[in-house]
Amino acid sequence: MSDQGVKMASVTEQMDVLMRGVVDVVSVEELEAKLTRSVKTGKPLRVKLGIDPTGFDLTLGHTVPLRKLKAFQSLGHQVVLIIGDYTAQIGDPTGRNEARPQLTHEETLAHGRHYVEQAAKVIDVSRLEIRYNSEWLAPMNFADVIRLAGKTTVARMLERDDFSKRYHEGRPISLHEFFYPLMQGQDSVAIRADVELGGTDQTFNLLMGRELQRDEGMEPQVCITNPIVEGLDGVEKMSKSKGNYIAVADRPEEMYGKAMSIPDGLIAKYLIHFTEMPLAEIEALQRAMAEGMNPRDAKMRLGRELVALYHGPAEAQAAEDHFRTVFQKKDVPDDMPEFHPDPALLEDGAAGVIQLLLGAGLVASGSEARRLIIQGGVSVDGERVADERATLALRDGMVFKVGKRKFARLRLP
Repeated sequence: MSDQGVKMASVTEQMDVLMRGVVDVVSVEELEAKLTRSVKTGKPLRVKLGIDPTGFDLTLGHTVPLRKLKAFQSLGHQVVLIIGDYTAQIGDPTGRNEARPQLTHEETLAHGRHYVEQAAKVIDVSRLEIRYNSEWLAPMNFADVIRLAGKTTVARMLERDDFSKRYHEGRPISLHEFFYPLMQGQDSVAIRADVELGGTDQTFNLLMGRELQRDEGMEPQVCITNPIVEGLDGVEKMSKSKGNYIAVADRPEEMYGKAMSIPDGLIAKYLIHFTEMPLAEIEALQRAMAEGMNPRDAKMRLGRELVALYHGPAEAQAAEDHFRTVFQKKDVPDDMPEFHPDPALLEDGAAGVIQLLLGAGLVASGSEARRLIIQGGVSVDGERVADERATLALRDGMVFKVGKRKFARLRLP
């Protein structure tokens, strides 16, 4: 039994749960060895996740490692959330072309309290060890800082992609930024972490924790990385600064509507990393889309899953009803031209969007259709068509819209 009173599953069962959506583990063998020892002794692993409170809102991107933390918690391990009230004052330079604006300690504390409130929507905070890294970083004197800095080299720091890129481009790298991975690594030493979680962009920082622990004579932590999930634009990392995010605190209608706006290619990734939907169901949904299912229907499932997680099933249904009423039926006239698709163009009940627009008389040429699609001026049943090569599974009553005022309803025999 663990100290949390949860009977531990076998190592194989635990690995099945913990490997969902994982990109890399350093190393799998070490993780299995730690889990084996944990099962044998009944002593839970100490699993660490650090979050810098740089703003007020947790995004769904933040929840990817939080959900992995929850998975460890459900298996009986001791999970530790580090609120980086000190590291946030430097700001993680990962992926940055310039130094981040520095925050005051008061700002990071206020943000940290808000983060914990939102984290409670994902993980059981009553069983969560919450630590602020000012606890061990603030008491350090200048001699301590010098000793910490002596545990790595400038050459090692310049192995980081972001530092290396800025160096070769002649962009400034402030000396204090080099301390960020050292401070994060010191967090692992302070709490004696067995495992640390993070995104793939955190790999360097996580490995630094291994180095510092080894230097202190500790068994090095296992590093588990999850993918960086793109935001609503499908291009950039989900980020508050980019404005392309879904927030944990979003209202149900807002959360659902944002889910409906993502590119089709992100549907499965969002379901895997942002929801608890079983993998077998996600794979079945992917097969259905490959066989002609309208991606809009899969996005609606995603929207329901997300809202149900954070607001409950009743709010999920209400958000979907709101979306159908406000968006799918918005500005759609009751009376519009109808058209029947050319049977010669159909293949297994589907047809290309350009051929359908031409058949509906909504465009004069294929080139006009392509231009309008690229410009975002074509939608089907309220959902924008983003791919000029898209093939649509046909349903009676589908509404095609071009620009603001041209409509046509598809009719099947």
